[in-house]
Amino acid sequence: MASKVFSLKFFSLMISSFAIIQVTTAGDPDILSDFLTHPNVTIIDGNFFTFTGMRSLVGSDPPTTFKALKASMAEFPALNGQSVSFAVLEYANGTINPPHTHPRSAELLFLVEGTLQVGFVDTTNKLFTQKLQEGDLFVFPKGLVHFQYNADPQSFAIAVSAFGSANPGTVSIPNTLFTTGIDDTVLAKSFKTNVATIQALKFALAPKP
Repeated sequence: MASKVFSLKFFSLMISSFAIIQVTTAGDPDILSDFLTHPNVTIIDGNFFTFTGMRSLVGSDPPTTFKALKASMAEFPALNGQSVSFAVLEYANGTINPPHTHPRSAELLFLVEGTLQVGFVDTTNKLFTQKLQEGDLFVFPKGLVHFQYNADPQSFAIAVSAFGSANPGTVSIPNTLFTTGIDDTVLAKSFKTNVATIQALKFALAPKP
């Protein structure tokens, strides 16, 4: 029963959220044709312009962790050249979307369900935060570090994000710093700590078998 209520409420609000796309700022180059095709596609019909990857949300149970279901150019090739993409973000209680950036687009987030603590840091190192309620929108400016946190210990949250690029990109700050092989000494000096602390962070973030 809980999954049915979750599904119905989520999709009724998700339909209205598609209006978000109309106000995102396009960041991709203009194309000189109606649309761009994919080299591996030989037949262009309605199927090419249809993305079915969100069907997994229909009738699904509430999330048990943080999950991002994306519809960008990588998942939906018809978006190439259209300067738009989409993501559904699911937050189990107490979960976070860690600090990250989107180098090629702003993000306009619409909170469908629950509450979220959100924030971003500008280029003067000023932090802007807000506690969002259902129905609120929040914009994360292009390229700036930002995060979302479901601080509610009991309830999940659902958000829909629109981007003004078919390929906005995501740069995770923790992963970029601690899983890409940057020298331990460089990181220790940067964070004014010791190598042992850096190695502990790298171990915590390393993929587990």
